[in-house]
Amino acid sequence: MARRRRRTPIVPEARAQMAQFQARVMRDAGFPVDPQRPENVKYEVARTLGINLQPGYNGNLSTEDAGRVGGRIGGTMVREMIRLAQEQLARR
Repeated sequence: MARRRRRTPIVPEARAQMAQFQARVMRDAGFPVDPQRPENVKYEVARTLGINLQPGYNGNLSTEDAGRVGGRIGGTMVREMIRLAQEQLARR
């Protein structure tokens, strides 16, 4: 039986901090980010990849295209988290 993906963070208070982290990382990667709506960076990433992602329903979007957008954002965030962890370990 497939497991359902949990979309709520284990620590609900972490959602705002993760959005700020995502905004900072994507801004550092060269994407324009609205500080009031950092989650909208996905539309800018999609535009640069040539993917027609619109607010609302995107039923015509292929799984591959959706993965390209999410992978670009998530991959950039993971690389930054690893860099920060390595930096922290080096200071010890």
